[in-house]
Amino acid sequence: MTHSRLSAVVFDWAGTMIDHGSQAPMGVFVKAFAEFGVEITVDEARGPMGMAKRDHIKTLLNQPRIAAAWTAARGAAATEADIDAVYAVFVPMNVAVVTDFADLIAGAADTAARIRARGLKIGSTTGYIREIMAPLLPLAAAQGYAPDNLVCAGDLPEGRPSPMMMYRTFLDLGVWPASTVVKVDDTEVGIAEGLNSGCWTVGVALTGNVFGLNPAETAALDAATYHRMRDQAYARLTRAGAHYVIDSVADLDPVLDEIEGALARGERP
Repeated sequence: MTHSRLSAVVFDWAGTMIDHGSQAPMGVFVKAFAEFGVEITVDEARGPMGMAKRDHIKTLLNQPRIAAAWTAARGAAATEADIDAVYAVFVPMNVAVVTDFADLIAGAADTAARIRARGLKIGSTTGYIREIMAPLLPLAAAQGYAPDNLVCAGDLPEGRPSPMMMYRTFLDLGVWPASTVVKVDDTEVGIAEGLNSGCWTVGVALTGNVFGLNPAETAALDAATYHRMRDQAYARLTRAGAHYVIDSVADLDPVLDEIEGALARGERP
């Protein structure tokens, strides 16, 4: 049997469909570490974005500068118990602020509607746990976006970059093979999730974590800085393996046309 048509598009959440600039977790990571006497920067906090948040904290604590700062502040290297302690502080902080960053990205609802009009299903995976996603779902739905499923960090033994959340999404949506599914994400680890599951991958450069600015901050940039940052975001997502990179989900339609053309020619991701 040949599969020459797409069956589904699977979106990330923050930085891809909501929260232009993926800004909700950034200040929380900084504040959570500060509770333990350790200063980290927003740029450092952004590095592992897309991972499950406990894995994100563990990755930060394994970075040499932060590891040294932790040892200096706490008198010993960070342990698994310390990771749990930071995570326990982080989660309620993130729950408290996440609804302040719940606006859909411009064009996201219209893009989702056009995808449904194509006869495709819409899946979603996220580095957020269900406790963080719970208040976001009704706010997104009220703005016109309600995917057919949700797989969260913590639902499965491994999160990104493993393909497990994507495998669960295939089952939830009843779609196969993976070559008929497109994964859209703004982080390198999210692109890896799509590649590891055998999907086509589309990186979102301008609205996501790599660019890292909200619309007002983006508009305030001078032209040279804007183009430099945009080029850097495209380059990072391309190096991560994305088959295509776009500014935002509002630009997805022509890419879906290209992928369907590739499938019709017998090409696979």
